[in-house]
Amino acid sequence: MNSSANKLAGKIAVITGGNSGIGLATAKRFVEEGAHVVITGRRQKELAEAAAFIGKNVMTVESDVSNLNDLDHLYAVVKEKYGHIDILFANAGGGTIAPLATATESHFDKIFDVNVKGLFFTVQKALPLFKDGGSIILTSSNANVLGVPAFTAYAASKAAVRSFARGWTMELKDRKIRVNSMSPGPIETQALEKAGLTAEQAEQAAAQFASQVPLGRRGTPEEIASVVAFLASDESSYITGVDLAVDGGMAQV
Repeated sequence: MNSSANKLAGKIAVITGGNSGIGLATAKRFVEEGAHVVITGRRQKELAEAAAFIGKNVMTVESDVSNLNDLDHLYAVVKEKYGHIDILFANAGGGTIAPLATATESHFDKIFDVNVKGLFFTVQKALPLFKDGGSIILTSSNANVLGVPAFTAYAASKAAVRSFARGWTMELKDRKIRVNSMSPGPIETQALEKAGLTAEQAEQAAAQFASQVPLGRRGTPEEIASVVAFLASDESSYITGVDLAVDGGMAQV
């Protein structure tokens, strides 16, 4: 635990896609900072393992963000348990590789259903529970500004997320709710394997990414979690509408 522990003391936080990777690391960090956290994911087994890893002050709700009924259920559970939300980390998302020439409609729909539609309604349906002065953090990606071959549907979906942060900043400013997007670069998670690469291809891609990062390596989920905790806390009280890249400089220079 770091020296600024408890900067989220007593806060109620919802994290979608909180059962692995960046979401899980952030949930653990939030709890260390004093928050009570509700995490979602599509697989109950992974959620149970995540809750055990986090250890305390965590509740799990099996939920697919692309299913609006699941979102309604999520917020009904949160309302019954806590009555309100202070922080929302709309993090659930992902993507598979597919070149433009061969990408299918189902490839496109799957990415946009989760990364765009799912995120949109994750935020919309949270608003009635939100306390004024809260913080919403959206997971985008540095792909929102990079030209990444075979990853263009994913990149476009993350550019949409960046756009949401701008528009919602204006829509929610009267409620003093801050909205920011956070754009990771290559991070040490299972994302490459989930994108459809073999273990060997994922290793090669990771090495290639690392060579494109000025800091010379992939980031860790914990490094992302530190930034999300900052955006969630009052330490970032004068920051809204930004896209904070956490990418070792990859898309910055």
